[in-house]
Amino acid sequence: MKVYLKTEDEIELMRQANHLIALTFAELAHHIRPGVTTLDLDKVAEEFIRDHGAIPSFKNFPNPGGTPFPGSICTSVNDVVVHGVPNKETVLKEGDIISVDCGTVLNGFNGDSCYTYCVGEVSDEAKRLLRTTRDSLYKGIEVAVAGNHLGDIGAAVQDFCEAQGYGVVRELVGHGIGREMHEDPPVPNYGKRGNGMKLKECICIAIEPMITQKERYIGICPDKWTVKTQDGGLAAHFEHSIVVRRGKAEILSSFEEVDKVIGPIQY
Repeated sequence: MKVYLKTEDEIELMRQANHLIALTFAELAHHIRPGVTTLDLDKVAEEFIRDHGAIPSFKNFPNPGGTPFPGSICTSVNDVVVHGVPNKETVLKEGDIISVDCGTVLNGFNGDSCYTYCVGEVSDEAKRLLRTTRDSLYKGIEVAVAGNHLGDIGAAVQDFCEAQGYGVVRELVGHGIGREMHEDPPVPNYGKRGNGMKLKECICIAIEPMITQKERYIGICPDKWTVKTQDGGLAAHFEHSIVVRRGKAEILSSFEEVDKVIGPIQY
């Protein structure tokens, strides 16, 4: 495993790439409503990203088991955990939840973040899942500091979510990030405190809890991309790109812009 420590100049470039994702999430918030297709959202995101001088990093991302990813964002609705492929057949309806995972390449460096939206008024059960998943992300970030271990991050997410009766997906994990979208180290959302690689200052990672309403077990669809819960329960996904620092991690991505559009947190 080869982990790259980033310079402050490189971190600044990653901060800019992630800021564009934050703006993209805010732009998408104006379009997410009943009657809109996930392909409509993909077109909005791709145009917005390219108009700001960046490349959507998910577009044509290779898949060893199938065709390259066709979209610019992942649009994962309800029981889709991750990697939902934008298409004209999936029409959002009142009460849905949709996780939008977005990556950008700007000035040679990657940004990566995910936000789960409510479509209109959603159930109390869905709100609780979203709130727990989002809170678990920050639980993980709190312990992503120099001197701690990767296992501390996973344990913080796992303990918080499982205590509330939710499933924590094992097969999909966070990752290092920088010049490449996926770098070492892998960052699981489960683990034991004190286990795993020791965190050093200026390691950049993407922490991304993928939490299920019921059982944690997942399956992959015939398109070789779309990952769903096996039991049909809802799934939520929030992600930030961060820098490991001493004392307190620095979050490079942001939900502030999208929260301003949506208003007070719906859940």
